Amino acid sequence: MSVEGKIIDVIFNGVYLLKVGKRKVLATKNLTPGITIYNEKLIVCDGAEYRSWNPFRSKLAGAILKGLKFFPVKEGDQILYLGAATGTTASHISDIVGKEGGIYCIEISERCIRELVHVCVARRNMYPILADARRPEMYMHLVPEVDGIYCDVAQPEQAEIIVRNAQVFLKDGGYMFFAIKARSIDVTAKPSKIFKREMKILEKGGFKIKQKIHLAPYDKDHAMVVGVYKG
Repeated sequence: MSVEGKIIDVIFNGVYLLKVGKRKVLATKNLTPGITIYNEKLIVCDGAEYRSWNPFRSKLAGAILKGLKFFPVKEGDQILYLGAATGTTASHISDIVGKEGGIYCIEISERCIRELVHVCVARRNMYPILADARRPEMYMHLVPEVDGIYCDVAQPEQAEIIVRNAQVFLKDGGYMFFAIKARSIDVTAKPSKIFKREMKILEKGGFKIKQKIHLAPYDKDHAMVVGVYKG
């Protein structure tokens, strides 16, 4: 069931700030009207339907609300999503890239991929791929050259995984979103040291870092790093 709202700001291409009652809500325009992914609120503004984007369920939403300034995602983009899980954030990116775009969702968990497949049935621009993001050669026949990579994996070598995939799939000048999970890399080191170390690996791998954002209070010991690939 949807509620009425009003658009008060367009933050980025396809990313909106809505007013619903007295609350401000981050949202994307629903590519599949009437269908929700994670019981998010559906909001109608000027005859169009939007999906509320929960920053406690999506690190990208948290980064936007924490002051993300670099967001090059646009309609028609092809994106490689490493660690898509059940498709929460990927579904909002799906709204943004639209029917002409594509999201290639790599997920290693069989439990998660089962839920992700259900999301992809309704969203024809999302492609579920059961694979290990550490081994891009195993899915290189399924993924084209992409405009961007989004990475949210729990393996220790997170930055290396991005670099490895960028070398295979990411076009020169392409963009990267990296949700660093400090505790998945090293439970003993300070998160700030881990963030610096991961960023150095990215820079050595050909990325120019544009911004780093700490995701608290939405996610503890996490940061979002965004950058551009120079190859």
